[in-house]
Amino acid sequence: MKYEEIIQAIKQKDYKPVYFLHGEESYYIDLIAKYIEENVLNEAEKGFNLITLYGKEVDFKNVVDNARRYPMMAQYQVVFLKEAQEMRTLSDLQSYVEQPSPSTLLVICHKHKRLKFNTKFGKAVKKNAVVFEAKKLYDNQIPSWINDYLSQKGLSIDGSASALVAEYLGTDLSKISNELDKLVLNVSKGTKISTTHIQDNIGISKDYNVFELQEALGNKNQQKAQRIVFHFAANEKKNPFPLVVGTLYNFFSKTFATHQFKQLNDLDLAKGLGFYPKNAYAATYQVKKYRSAMKNYPISKLHQIFTLLRVYDLKSKGLNFDTTGKESGALLKELIYKILN
Repeated sequence: MKYEEIIQAIKQKDYKPVYFLHGEESYYIDLIAKYIEENVLNEAEKGFNLITLYGKEVDFKNVVDNARRYPMMAQYQVVFLKEAQEMRTLSDLQSYVEQPSPSTLLVICHKHKRLKFNTKFGKAVKKNAVVFEAKKLYDNQIPSWINDYLSQKGLSIDGSASALVAEYLGTDLSKISNELDKLVLNVSKGTKISTTHIQDNIGISKDYNVFELQEALGNKNQQKAQRIVFHFAANEKKNPFPLVVGTLYNFFSKTFATHQFKQLNDLDLAKGLGFYPKNAYAATYQVKKYRSAMKNYPISKLHQIFTLLRVYDLKSKGLNFDTTGKESGALLKELIYKILN
Protein backbone atom coordinates (compact mmCIF):
# COMPACT_ATOMS: atom_id res chain seq x y z
CA MET A 1 0.00 0.00 0.00
CA LYS A 2 0.98 3.61 -0.44
CA TYR A 3 1.68 5.89 2.51
CA GLU A 4 -1.42 8.03 1.85
CA GLU A 5 -3.65 4.94 1.60
CA ILE A 6 -2.48 3.61 4.97
CA ILE A 7 -3.01 6.97 6.69
CA GLN A 8 -6.47 7.34 5.14
CA ALA A 9 -7.51 3.83 6.24
CA ILE A 10 -6.41 4.54 9.82
CA LYS A 11 -8.35 7.82 9.78
CA GLN A 12 -11.43 5.79 8.86
CA LYS A 13 -10.64 3.28 11.65
CA ASP A 14 -10.09 0.54 9.10
CA TYR A 15 -7.45 -1.21 11.18
CA LYS A 16 -5.51 -4.34 10.19
CA PRO A 17 -3.89 -6.86 12.56
CA VAL A 18 -0.37 -6.65 11.08
CA TYR A 19 1.52 -3.77 9.46
CA PHE A 20 4.92 -4.52 7.97
CA LEU A 21 6.87 -1.33 7.26
CA HIS A 22 10.21 -1.90 5.56
CA GLY A 23 12.73 -0.33 3.22
CA GLU A 24 15.86 1.78 2.96
CA GLU A 25 14.23 5.14 3.76
CA SER A 26 13.22 5.37 7.43
CA TYR A 27 11.32 8.68 7.15
CA TYR A 28 7.95 7.31 6.02
CA ILE A 29 8.24 4.27 8.31
CA ASP A 30 8.55 6.66 11.26
CA LEU A 31 5.65 8.79 10.01
CA ILE A 32 3.27 5.82 9.73
CA ALA A 33 4.32 4.41 13.10
CA LYS A 34 3.87 7.81 14.75
CA TYR A 35 0.43 8.26 13.18
CA ILE A 36 -0.72 4.86 14.43
CA GLU A 37 0.66 5.59 17.91
CA GLU A 38 -1.11 8.94 18.13
CA ASN A 39 -4.47 8.06 16.57
CA VAL A 40 -5.56 4.47 17.28
CA LEU A 41 -5.73 4.74 21.09
CA ASN A 42 -6.81 7.66 23.23
CA GLU A 43 -4.59 8.87 26.07
CA ALA A 44 -6.42 6.84 28.72
CA GLU A 45 -6.08 3.64 26.69
CA LYS A 46 -2.38 4.02 25.94
CA GLY A 47 -1.24 3.29 29.49
CA PHE A 48 -2.18 -0.39 29.29
CA ASN A 49 -2.49 -0.99 25.56
CA LEU A 50 0.52 0.63 23.89
CA ILE A 51 3.56 -1.64 23.92
CA THR A 52 6.94 -1.00 22.28
CA LEU A 53 9.44 -3.81 21.79
CA TYR A 54 12.88 -3.69 20.17
CA GLY A 55 14.29 -6.38 17.90
CA LYS A 56 17.68 -6.40 19.64
CA GLU A 57 16.08 -7.10 23.00
CA VAL A 58 13.32 -9.64 22.30
CA ASP A 59 12.68 -12.89 20.47
CA PHE A 60 9.55 -14.00 18.64
CA LYS A 61 8.04 -15.51 21.82
CA ASN A 62 8.06 -12.11 23.58
CA VAL A 63 6.36 -10.53 20.57
CA VAL A 64 3.71 -13.24 20.27
CA ASP A 65 2.98 -13.22 24.04
CA ASN A 66 2.35 -9.47 23.95
CA ALA A 67 0.38 -9.58 20.70
CA ARG A 68 -1.88 -12.44 21.90
CA ARG A 69 -3.00 -10.82 25.14
CA TYR A 70 -6.35 -9.03 25.29
CA PRO A 71 -6.67 -5.25 25.43
CA MET A 72 -7.48 -3.74 28.81
CA MET A 73 -10.52 -1.45 28.85
CA ALA A 74 -10.13 -0.79 25.13
CA GLN A 75 -11.19 -2.37 21.86
CA TYR A 76 -7.63 -2.62 20.55
CA GLN A 77 -4.05 -2.73 21.69
CA VAL A 78 -1.06 -1.58 19.63
CA VAL A 79 2.24 -3.47 19.73
CA PHE A 80 5.27 -1.94 18.02
CA LEU A 81 8.22 -4.11 17.06
CA LYS A 82 10.94 -1.59 16.25
CA GLU A 83 14.38 -2.39 14.82
CA ALA A 84 12.87 -5.61 13.54
CA GLN A 85 15.79 -6.05 11.16
CA GLU A 86 17.94 -6.76 14.25
CA MET A 87 15.72 -9.59 15.53
CA ARG A 88 17.27 -12.98 14.86
CA THR A 89 14.01 -14.89 15.23
CA LEU A 90 11.90 -12.55 13.11
CA SER A 91 10.99 -15.30 10.63
CA ASP A 92 9.52 -17.33 13.52
CA LEU A 93 6.67 -14.82 13.61
CA GLN A 94 5.30 -16.55 10.51
CA SER A 95 2.61 -18.52 12.36
CA TYR A 96 1.41 -15.37 14.16
CA VAL A 97 1.29 -13.38 10.93
CA GLU A 98 -0.80 -16.16 9.37
CA GLN A 99 -3.26 -16.13 12.29
CA PRO A 100 -2.97 -12.79 14.10
CA SER A 101 -5.09 -11.56 16.99
CA PRO A 102 -7.94 -9.38 15.62
CA SER A 103 -7.79 -7.06 18.65
CA THR A 104 -4.08 -6.26 18.20
CA LEU A 105 -2.36 -3.96 15.73
CA LEU A 106 1.16 -5.40 15.42
CA VAL A 107 3.35 -2.79 13.70
CA ILE A 108 6.68 -4.22 12.54
CA CYS A 109 9.26 -1.55 11.65
CA HIS A 110 12.02 -3.11 9.54
CA LYS A 111 14.34 -0.23 8.65
CA HIS A 112 17.27 0.36 6.30
CA LYS A 113 16.67 -2.66 4.09
CA ARG A 114 13.77 -4.36 2.39
CA LEU A 115 12.42 -7.78 3.30
CA LYS A 116 12.84 -10.62 0.80
CA PHE A 117 9.42 -11.98 -0.03
CA ASN A 118 10.62 -15.26 -1.54
CA THR A 119 10.95 -16.88 1.91
CA LYS A 120 8.13 -18.58 3.82
CA PHE A 121 7.98 -15.67 6.24
CA GLY A 122 8.07 -13.13 3.41
CA LYS A 123 5.23 -14.89 1.61
CA ALA A 124 3.17 -14.96 4.82
CA VAL A 125 3.74 -11.22 5.33
CA LYS A 126 2.84 -10.40 1.74
CA LYS A 127 -0.38 -12.42 1.97
CA ASN A 128 -1.62 -11.41 5.43
CA ALA A 129 -0.17 -8.02 6.37
CA VAL A 130 -0.43 -4.44 5.19
CA VAL A 131 2.96 -4.02 3.54
CA PHE A 132 4.62 -0.66 2.97
CA GLU A 133 8.02 -0.32 1.31
CA ALA A 134 9.88 2.94 1.90
CA LYS A 135 12.15 3.34 -1.11
CA LYS A 136 15.18 5.58 -1.03
CA LEU A 137 14.78 8.59 -3.32
CA TYR A 138 17.36 9.29 -6.01
CA ASP A 139 19.40 12.49 -5.85
CA ASN A 140 17.46 14.04 -8.72
CA GLN A 141 14.13 13.44 -6.94
CA ILE A 142 15.05 15.40 -3.81
CA PRO A 143 14.42 18.97 -5.10
CA SER A 144 10.91 17.96 -6.17
CA TRP A 145 10.31 16.35 -2.75
CA ILE A 146 11.47 19.56 -1.06
CA ASN A 147 9.06 21.57 -3.22
CA ASP A 148 6.16 19.30 -2.27
CA TYR A 149 7.07 19.29 1.43
CA LEU A 150 7.16 23.08 1.63
CA SER A 151 4.01 23.38 -0.48
CA GLN A 152 2.16 21.42 2.21
CA LYS A 153 3.39 24.03 4.71
CA GLY A 154 2.06 26.91 2.60
CA LEU A 155 5.46 27.87 1.18
CA SER A 156 7.23 27.73 -2.16
CA ILE A 157 10.92 27.61 -3.01
CA ASP A 158 12.96 28.73 -6.01
CA GLY A 159 15.00 26.24 -8.02
CA SER A 160 18.44 27.33 -6.84
CA ALA A 161 17.40 27.15 -3.18
CA SER A 162 15.94 23.64 -3.43
CA ALA A 163 19.02 22.49 -5.37
CA LEU A 164 21.25 23.98 -2.67
CA VAL A 165 19.42 22.08 0.10
CA ALA A 166 19.49 18.87 -1.93
CA GLU A 167 23.21 19.17 -2.63
CA TYR A 168 24.09 19.75 1.01
CA LEU A 169 21.71 17.47 2.88
CA GLY A 170 21.72 14.52 0.50
CA THR A 171 18.84 12.03 0.34
CA ASP A 172 18.12 11.52 4.06
CA LEU A 173 14.49 12.71 4.24
CA SER A 174 14.46 12.80 8.05
CA LYS A 175 17.44 15.14 8.06
CA ILE A 176 15.98 17.30 5.29
CA SER A 177 12.55 17.56 6.94
CA ASN A 178 14.12 18.52 10.29
CA GLU A 179 16.06 21.36 8.68
CA LEU A 180 13.07 22.54 6.66
CA ASP A 181 10.91 22.55 9.79
CA LYS A 182 13.36 24.97 11.40
CA LEU A 183 12.98 27.22 8.38
CA VAL A 184 9.17 26.98 8.41
CA LEU A 185 9.11 28.33 11.98
CA ASN A 186 10.94 31.49 10.92
CA VAL A 187 9.07 32.56 7.78
CA SER A 188 5.46 33.51 7.17
CA LYS A 189 3.07 31.50 5.02
CA GLY A 190 3.13 32.36 1.35
CA THR A 191 6.87 33.11 1.38
CA LYS A 192 8.95 31.97 -1.57
CA ILE A 193 12.12 30.50 -0.09
CA SER A 194 15.36 31.81 -1.57
CA THR A 195 19.01 30.95 -1.01
CA THR A 196 19.12 33.81 1.52
CA HIS A 197 16.45 32.07 3.62
CA ILE A 198 18.46 28.85 3.41
CA GLN A 199 21.61 30.62 4.55
CA ASP A 200 19.90 32.39 7.44
CA ASN A 201 17.87 29.45 8.75
CA ILE A 202 19.68 26.25 7.81
CA GLY A 203 23.26 27.48 7.96
CA ILE A 204 24.27 26.73 4.39
CA SER A 205 26.22 29.61 2.89
CA LYS A 206 24.72 30.93 -0.33
CA ASP A 207 28.20 31.92 -1.57
CA TYR A 208 30.34 29.09 -0.24
CA ASN A 209 28.63 25.80 -0.99
CA VAL A 210 29.05 22.79 -3.25
CA PHE A 211 26.43 24.14 -5.66
CA GLU A 212 28.52 27.28 -6.21
CA LEU A 213 31.72 25.21 -6.43
CA GLN A 214 30.18 23.13 -9.22
CA GLU A 215 29.28 26.27 -11.13
CA ALA A 216 32.77 27.72 -10.66
CA LEU A 217 34.38 24.50 -11.88
CA GLY A 218 31.95 24.18 -14.79
CA ASN A 219 32.86 27.69 -15.95
CA LYS A 220 36.55 27.19 -15.08
CA ASN A 221 36.40 30.21 -12.81
CA GLN A 222 39.64 29.55 -10.92
CA GLN A 223 39.40 32.52 -8.57
CA LYS A 224 35.90 31.68 -7.41
CA ALA A 225 36.68 27.97 -7.08
CA GLN A 226 39.77 28.67 -4.97
CA ARG A 227 37.84 31.11 -2.76
CA ILE A 228 35.20 28.44 -2.06
CA VAL A 229 37.75 25.68 -1.46
CA PHE A 230 39.71 27.78 1.03
CA HIS A 231 36.45 28.46 2.86
CA PHE A 232 35.71 24.71 2.89
CA ALA A 233 39.19 23.98 4.24
CA ALA A 234 38.62 26.43 7.10
CA ASN A 235 35.20 24.91 7.87
CA GLU A 236 35.76 21.18 7.38
CA LYS A 237 32.95 20.06 9.71
CA LYS A 238 30.35 21.94 7.68
CA ASN A 239 31.87 20.80 4.39
CA PRO A 240 32.96 17.17 4.87
CA PHE A 241 35.29 15.83 2.22
CA PRO A 242 33.10 12.79 1.28
CA LEU A 243 30.11 15.06 0.64
CA VAL A 244 32.12 17.37 -1.62
CA VAL A 245 33.67 14.49 -3.58
CA GLY A 246 30.29 12.75 -3.93
CA THR A 247 28.54 15.82 -5.29
CA LEU A 248 31.41 16.58 -7.68
CA TYR A 249 31.23 13.02 -8.99
CA ASN A 250 27.51 13.52 -9.70
CA PHE A 251 28.23 16.82 -11.42
CA PHE A 252 30.93 15.48 -13.70
CA SER A 253 28.93 12.32 -14.41
CA LYS A 254 26.10 14.49 -15.71
CA THR A 255 28.62 16.54 -17.70
CA PHE A 256 29.89 13.29 -19.25
CA ALA A 257 26.30 12.28 -20.10
CA THR A 258 25.74 15.70 -21.69
CA HIS A 259 28.57 14.93 -24.10
CA GLN A 260 26.80 11.70 -25.03
CA PHE A 261 23.41 13.37 -25.59
CA LYS A 262 24.43 16.88 -26.63
CA GLN A 263 22.32 16.68 -29.81
CA LEU A 264 19.10 16.52 -27.76
CA ASN A 265 17.00 19.60 -27.06
CA ASP A 266 17.02 20.95 -23.49
CA LEU A 267 13.79 19.22 -22.49
CA ASP A 268 14.91 15.77 -23.64
CA LEU A 269 18.40 16.27 -22.24
CA ALA A 270 16.98 17.23 -18.84
CA LYS A 271 14.93 14.05 -18.79
CA GLY A 272 17.97 12.04 -19.88
CA LEU A 273 19.95 13.46 -16.96
CA GLY A 274 17.24 12.36 -14.56
CA PHE A 275 15.42 15.66 -14.05
CA TYR A 276 11.67 16.10 -14.34
CA PRO A 277 11.15 19.60 -15.74
CA LYS A 278 7.62 20.97 -15.92
CA ASN A 279 8.34 22.91 -19.10
CA ALA A 280 11.07 23.86 -21.58
CA TYR A 281 12.06 26.93 -19.53
CA ALA A 282 12.70 24.81 -16.45
CA ALA A 283 14.63 22.29 -18.56
CA THR A 284 16.91 25.01 -19.94
CA TYR A 285 17.67 26.14 -16.37
CA GLN A 286 18.49 22.57 -15.31
CA VAL A 287 20.86 21.72 -18.16
CA LYS A 288 22.54 25.09 -18.66
CA LYS A 289 25.47 24.43 -16.32
CA TYR A 290 26.12 20.99 -17.85
CA ARG A 291 26.22 22.35 -21.41
CA SER A 292 28.63 25.02 -20.20
CA ALA A 293 30.82 22.48 -18.40
CA MET A 294 30.81 20.21 -21.47
CA LYS A 295 32.54 22.93 -23.49
CA ASN A 296 35.28 23.27 -20.87
CA TYR A 297 35.86 19.59 -20.18
CA PRO A 298 36.39 17.22 -23.11
CA ILE A 299 35.72 13.53 -22.51
CA SER A 300 39.47 12.79 -22.13
CA LYS A 301 39.67 15.34 -19.28
CA LEU A 302 36.53 13.93 -17.63
CA HIS A 303 38.16 10.48 -17.53
CA GLN A 304 41.11 12.08 -15.72
CA ILE A 305 38.73 13.79 -13.28
CA PHE A 306 36.96 10.54 -12.43
CA THR A 307 40.35 8.99 -11.68
CA LEU A 308 41.27 11.97 -9.49
CA LEU A 309 38.01 11.73 -7.55
CA ARG A 310 38.58 8.04 -6.85
CA VAL A 311 42.22 8.58 -5.85
CA TYR A 312 41.48 11.47 -3.51
CA ASP A 313 38.53 9.64 -1.96
CA LEU A 314 40.97 6.85 -1.07
CA LYS A 315 43.50 9.39 0.21
CA SER A 316 40.91 10.95 2.50
CA LYS A 317 40.32 7.49 4.01
CA GLY A 318 44.04 6.93 4.61
CA LEU A 319 44.30 4.28 1.90
CA ASN A 320 47.12 5.92 0.00
CA PHE A 321 50.79 6.07 1.05
CA ASP A 322 51.35 9.78 0.31
CA THR A 323 48.64 11.22 2.59
CA THR A 324 50.68 11.31 5.82
CA GLY A 325 50.00 14.51 7.71
CA LYS A 326 47.53 15.89 5.19
CA GLU A 327 44.14 17.00 6.42
CA SER A 328 41.07 16.81 4.21
CA GLY A 329 41.21 20.57 3.56
CA ALA A 330 44.67 20.25 2.02
CA LEU A 331 43.56 17.25 -0.02
CA LEU A 332 40.57 19.19 -1.32
CA LYS A 333 42.77 22.10 -2.41
CA GLU A 334 45.02 19.69 -4.31
CA LEU A 335 42.05 17.96 -5.92
CA ILE A 336 40.43 21.17 -7.17
CA TYR A 337 43.75 22.49 -8.50
CA LYS A 338 44.28 19.29 -10.52
CA ILE A 339 40.72 19.37 -11.85
CA LEU A 340 41.21 22.91 -13.11
CA ASN A 341 44.68 22.37 -14.58
